[in-house]
Amino acid sequence: MSFKDLGLQSSLTARCESLGFVTPTPIQEQAIPLVLDGKDVIATAETGTGKTAAFLLPILQRLEVSGKKGSTVLVLSPTRELANQTDAACRQLAPKHIRCASIIGGAGYKHQIDAIRRGANIIVATPGRLMDFMEQGMLNLSKIDTLVLDEADRMLDMGFLPAIKRISKEIPSNRQTLFFSATLSNEIERIALSVMGGDPQYVEISTRGKAATTIEQTAYSVGHEYKMPLLLELLDKEDFDRVLIFTRTKRGADRLAHILEKRDHKSNRIHGDRSQSQREAALRGFKTGKTRVLVATDVAARGIDIDSVSHVINYDVPVVPEDYVHRIGRTGRAGNKGRAITLLTTAEEHSMRAIEKLTGQAVERTLLPGFGGQVFTAPAMAARKGGPARSFRSYGGRRRK
Repeated sequence: MSFKDLGLQSSLTARCESLGFVTPTPIQEQAIPLVLDGKDVIATAETGTGKTAAFLLPILQRLEVSGKKGSTVLVLSPTRELANQTDAACRQLAPKHIRCASIIGGAGYKHQIDAIRRGANIIVATPGRLMDFMEQGMLNLSKIDTLVLDEADRMLDMGFLPAIKRISKEIPSNRQTLFFSATLSNEIERIALSVMGGDPQYVEISTRGKAATTIEQTAYSVGHEYKMPLLLELLDKEDFDRVLIFTRTKRGADRLAHILEKRDHKSNRIHGDRSQSQREAALRGFKTGKTRVLVATDVAARGIDIDSVSHVINYDVPVVPEDYVHRIGRTGRAGNKGRAITLLTTAEEHSMRAIEKLTGQAVERTLLPGFGGQVFTAPAMAARKGGPARSFRSYGGRRRK
C-alpha cells in the first residue's frame, strides 16, 4: 500500500516521500480515504502512529482541488505545544499557495492577526485564544467547512467543552467534523457525537486506551519520602538518551528540575506557568540534546513529538487514567522501543489499578531494597476485591548513600 493507492495526488505523495514517509501507517491507510470522501470521522490510534498526517493530507488535497480562498479549515488543539506541532506539520506538507496559521495563547496578537488577514487556509488554534479573537470580532468562522478536534478528549478534560460548543455553533452545520485521539472513553464519545451530529465513520486501530506495544512498562514501588532518591538512583543506573519526567503539579515540576540541576543533570521544565518563549526554548533544547531531562506537567503529554525520547518517568501517577497513556506515548514512537517507569507509592495504588483497567495491561511491580516500597501479595489483592484480610510485604531501610 502506498499513499497514491489511498487516492492522494502525486504532488502530495512526492512531498511525503521527500520527508521519508513512503508507506502509510494503519491509521492513515483507513482514515485518509474517508476524509477525502467528506465523511465525518472518529479515529483513535496509539500515539506516534501518524494521526496528524492522517487528517492533514486529505484536507490539503481537498483545499488544492477546490481552490477556495480564505480560512475554511479549523483545527482545535488542547495545548500550545500540540498546536505548534500541527502547524509545523502543515507547513511541511502543504503546497506553497496553501497557508497555515497558528492561534495560541502566550504569543503576540499582531503576528497571528496578520496571518489571518493574509488569508490563511488552515487555522490551528487553542480554544482560549480562538475565543478571544471571536469576541473581539477579529475572526469570522462562517466559511469554515472542516472542523478537526485533535486530542479532543484532552480538551474536554481541561474544561474546554463550553468553548468547543460555542465555537462549533459559529461554524456552518453542514461542515465535515473529524475527531482524532489516542484514547476514547464512552463519555467522551457521547460528547463527541453531540458536537458532530450525523453518522460518523469509526476508525479504531488499537483497543481504546491501550498503550503502544513498543513500550516496556515498569512500576517501582516506593515510599513517598524515597521518591527523589529512587529517581536519582534510576537516572544514574539506566541507559538514558532523552528522559521525560511527569509531575502532577507545576510547583513539583519546578522543584524537581531545580534538584536535578543541582545534581548535574542537564534539565529544563515545561508547564502552564512558563511563558511561551520559555516553553519553546525548553522543547528546543530537549530536541537538540542540549538538555537530557525535561520535567513536565500534563500540558506537555500531547504536545511533544520527539522520536528519540528513550524513557518516560511518571514521578507522580496521573489522576486521570487516560493521561497515563498519553504520557508514556511520548516514548516508543515511530516503531522505536521505549521504556516507561512509574514511581508508585501505596497511596497511588488505586490510581494505578484504574490505569490497568483502562489499558487492559498489568504493569509489572519492581522493588529496590532500601526505598521503602510495598508490594501487595495475592491475599492482599483478594482483600481489595472483598476477599480475606489484607497483607503485604514491606521493604524499609535507610536511603542509599
